[in-house]
Amino acid sequence: MFTSSIDPVLLRLGPLEVRYYGMFWALGFVIAYFMLIKLSKEKGLKLSKDDISDYLLHILIGAILGARVFYILIYNLPFYAANPLDIFAVWHGGLSFHGGLVGAVIGGIIFTKRKRLHFYDMADITVIPLALGLALGRLGNFANGELYGRITNVPWAVKFRGAEGFRHPSQIYASLKNLLSFTVLWNIRKLKLPRGFLFWAFVALYGFLRFIVEFYRAPDAQLGFYFGWLTMGQILSGMMFFIGSYNLYGIYNKAE
Repeated sequence: MFTSSIDPVLLRLGPLEVRYYGMFWALGFVIAYFMLIKLSKEKGLKLSKDDISDYLLHILIGAILGARVFYILIYNLPFYAANPLDIFAVWHGGLSFHGGLVGAVIGGIIFTKRKRLHFYDMADITVIPLALGLALGRLGNFANGELYGRITNVPWAVKFRGAEGFRHPSQIYASLKNLLSFTVLWNIRKLKLPRGFLFWAFVALYGFLRFIVEFYRAPDAQLGFYFGWLTMGQILSGMMFFIGSYNLYGIYNKAE
């Protein structure tokens, strides 16, 4: 067991702060840019570097809007209904991955329609750097001392600032499960797979692994547990797993 003394601020330049969280997400974005250039060439997609930048911008805007709207509606509607100005205070936190994925998909659909591309051609290569970026982002959550796990006495338990007792480092668990997803997707990407297989494999993998990790993560304080043991994250991730599995089954059978 140990106490986390990580300063979430990596560098201070006067009033400007560079945080580990932002650095990890920025690194993930840069990696995604270069990885998408490589993967689009592997797939034979005629995309310029400007096209990749434009695509990532669509994804980023869609993801942020989707993550915020979803969090407000699903996770904390009473608070934002009473404090509408806080809807725009994204620097206070309050983003949902599940909503972000929906928003990113919408952004991707808009881009592919503009460029007359097949959505799955882009989605299949996007989920690979996405999984890696999520692994990096969870390290940022660990540095911030947020999204920590439930109280435990395992030898690797961590004491986070402002949290009672020693906790599961669920951010690290989440990072590792995203790294596992990346490894699987990266290694099967060159197999002869039908369109959409990688995308729905990511959805199913994320849903399944997130459902497991949620058993170690502290539930959202304002929501608690559903049915005495399920978190909102597990409900949404369970839906992801079944939707992903259903679509994997459908496209695989269709390809035969």
